[in-house]
Amino acid sequence: MKNKLKGLGAALCVALPFLAQAPADAATPAGAGAADQALVQRGAYLAQLGDCAACHTAPKGKPFAGGLPMNTPMGRIYVTNITPDAQTGIGGYTEADFARALREGVAKDGHNLYPAMPYPSYAKVNDDDVKALYAFFMRGVAPVQQANRESDIKWPLNMRWPLMFWNMAFLEKGAYRDKPGKDVAWNRGAYLVQGLGHCGSCHTPRGVAFQESALDESGSAFLSGALLDGWFASNLTGEHNAGLGRWSDEDLRTFLKTGANRHASAFGAMTSVINNSTQALSDQDVAAVSAYLKSLPPVGGNGAAAYTYDPQATKVSLDRPANDAGARVYTAYCMHCHGVDGRGFAPMLAPLAGNPNVLAKDASSLINVTLNGTGDLVINGVPSPFPMPGFAAVLDDKQIADVLSFVRAGWNNGAPAVGAAEVAKLRQSTQAGR
Repeated sequence: MKNKLKGLGAALCVALPFLAQAPADAATPAGAGAADQALVQRGAYLAQLGDCAACHTAPKGKPFAGGLPMNTPMGRIYVTNITPDAQTGIGGYTEADFARALREGVAKDGHNLYPAMPYPSYAKVNDDDVKALYAFFMRGVAPVQQANRESDIKWPLNMRWPLMFWNMAFLEKGAYRDKPGKDVAWNRGAYLVQGLGHCGSCHTPRGVAFQESALDESGSAFLSGALLDGWFASNLTGEHNAGLGRWSDEDLRTFLKTGANRHASAFGAMTSVINNSTQALSDQDVAAVSAYLKSLPPVGGNGAAAYTYDPQATKVSLDRPANDAGARVYTAYCMHCHGVDGRGFAPMLAPLAGNPNVLAKDASSLINVTLNGTGDLVINGVPSPFPMPGFAAVLDDKQIADVLSFVRAGWNNGAPAVGAAEVAKLRQSTQAGR
């Protein structure tokens, strides 16, 4: 999608930390010792874990120079310059200043950052990793002189001091501490998911003050899925239908490295996460993340019986599509990629039968991706050959509702129907400004 996550809830989750790879012209200064270079390189890897490129680099902008707009219910904010430029970036930050901004949401001059910066997650980052991140941003990123833009939020909503009280209520300070009784891989996975990976920022429901309902597995809502800016961030618990209950460890590791597996393909904001972050994880860290996520008990879901594939009812509808408006649309626009049997051609073309995104109670992601398509997954520099196209200009609201209702009922998916009013609402909100 052309615009990054827009709602405040989306901003809370998508303001992914810091960047991806150090640009070629931002090498460690000549004369720096091997230890310094190793620290910068480790910081670069940690920054990829946080995926800061997704937020701190505007389209066609210079790396990490900011300027990306994010719409909130209060107005538009603009992501800041985090290059080491002394005047307009963070070049004047000490390591202590950097750590405070990262983990407490307070800038060098003392003003509070909007929680578009997911500092409630970064609060768990340990001192050694903060040091490495600081080294990378100061010595591994090219300085860019680009002034930060003021937000479009009007007074008095633009006042920052109330955020102090938000922090008092919802910020839990202190780096992650290993849980007794858990092995090294589980604790490493928990540290990455809860901290730099800040998965909960998108995948955990939010309360009335837009705070995450839970920050770790001790809360029942943690990673149970959440609606953000027209996308439903998937359930990452062991729930059988809409979650990861049917995914093997290998399925999950494959998805993190490539964005696709036999169950589903990444789309929407998750495309950026795969492209800029998770595909760069070491095999050891991917295994740790998978071990942690696969340990989470099932929460949420659509309340239906455990999914099992059944092609028969859908086959009858497709044999005589004139009797079903949704089947007619499916036959004309969807069947060539997703198949008569709904199983697609995974991992190149996603299945619809049993896909957790299809089975989710909230159909927002299906509506959004049908209207607007999704960006390319780019794995090891190679774009995916068959990205999902958008059909906003081809299909009207009723046609999209009909075909999605057909898909959500087909192949024993058993998910609720979609209404034309739901499609119209998302069309209006996602097409604005295109």
